[in-house]
Amino acid sequence: MAILLKRAGFADFTLFEKAGDLGGVWRENTYPGAACDVPSSLYSFSFAPNRTWPRRYSEQPDILGYLERTADKFGIRDHIRFNTEVVGAEFDAESRRWRIETAQGEIFEADVLVPAVGQLSRPAVPDLPGADTFTGEIFHSAEWNHDVDLTGKRVAVIGTGASAIQFVPRIQPEAGRLTVFQRSAPYVIPKPDRAYLPLHHRLFRSLPMTQRAGRFATWSTGELLTMALTSAKPLGKLLELLFRFHLRRQVPDAALRARLRPDYPIGCKRLLFSNDWFPALAQTNVDVVTDRITGITPTGVRTDTAEYPADVIIYGTGFKATEFLAPMSVRGLGGRKLAEAWEGGAHAYLGISVPDFPNMFILYGPNTNLGGNSIVYMMEHQARYVLQILHRIARGGLSCVDVRPEAAGRFDTEVQRRLADSVWSGCSSWYREENGRISTNWPGLVWEYHRRTAKVDFSAYREVPAGEHAVKAG
Repeated sequence: MAILLKRAGFADFTLFEKAGDLGGVWRENTYPGAACDVPSSLYSFSFAPNRTWPRRYSEQPDILGYLERTADKFGIRDHIRFNTEVVGAEFDAESRRWRIETAQGEIFEADVLVPAVGQLSRPAVPDLPGADTFTGEIFHSAEWNHDVDLTGKRVAVIGTGASAIQFVPRIQPEAGRLTVFQRSAPYVIPKPDRAYLPLHHRLFRSLPMTQRAGRFATWSTGELLTMALTSAKPLGKLLELLFRFHLRRQVPDAALRARLRPDYPIGCKRLLFSNDWFPALAQTNVDVVTDRITGITPTGVRTDTAEYPADVIIYGTGFKATEFLAPMSVRGLGGRKLAEAWEGGAHAYLGISVPDFPNMFILYGPNTNLGGNSIVYMMEHQARYVLQILHRIARGGLSCVDVRPEAAGRFDTEVQRRLADSVWSGCSSWYREENGRISTNWPGLVWEYHRRTAKVDFSAYREVPAGEHAVKAG
């Protein structure tokens, strides 16, 4: 968003960053093996290709380095206030401006507010009885404690999601005993990864179209994967056959294979990619436990049937994906709380605009997450959509816009109807609210989202007069 603003000639904008440096999830997640499961040619900005990716699926240090270089290239650091956490934002109806409050008690005013905090930024730590009594080391994978030496230790890993399948194979050779607690088995298929050779880098630099062709091929594959999870059920069956082949080839023990076989439709939870997850679990120093965890003792993890001793406990339990914009307090017209507007589940027109919250545009908002493609692609189109509105405001055609409730309502009804028929409605996952509403995922292809955000339909918005109070403060 910042880069597009600067390229379009906007200079008066500020990014508030609670940490001391940029990078977001790629700054915070430094666990062993941290990487992206989208090929780097597509998990990057279309306007800033990287000709020197070391691998097809790059790891955390390389992705962070790319983000840092890109920010420097476009001169974005000068616009960032680091170590500045936003705790609240309130729309002032008289001035039609946003008042933004930081943790330091500072107040800033802005014509436009763009929350861009993502869906995977706040670790989800399970509330297990006795966790505070554990005498060993305990931490979440997103807050990895690199001071803890795992060599020869008894390590308990709670969770088998996207982070766990990356770090477990890296720590397995170090651990004396590794106990993996699995609530539900993930579908894991082969990861077509490879290291790039100097020849690739020379080719990308001399013939950029070769990298663009790879990006398009990856994008197209992602669309096919999305179809397999949403509309083309036979493709989903092919993926399931690939999973079964992968599991049988890598896990010779039939009893272990049975524990690693999911009991829900493929794609209902996040589909994972790994070549070393199953081999790591098949090692002699690893136990896979499927019993329900009942609590943590001073010396280990207790289940329904036994207690497993541990020196270190690592949570691989993911993030609070459905708690959009939390823990910030956001108030719109008439002091309406965003938390109240989203009671029962977050929703936004095109994942961007919320009724009664004028001139607020969300990036990576509700129902814009993906099951089979690159979120960077989605966010670029969201930023371009917002930029169209800002151009209209800058030209004086509008000054303060609010999405019409009826437009937002029609969009949400459509999205939820389509999601109800998708594979994601068939099980409990981080895609869903406690009430079953799917508030994270987009129901279609990214090409459809591209098309629907390519040109702003200004009839879906209205101008907010100065002093208007749409609702009573709650």
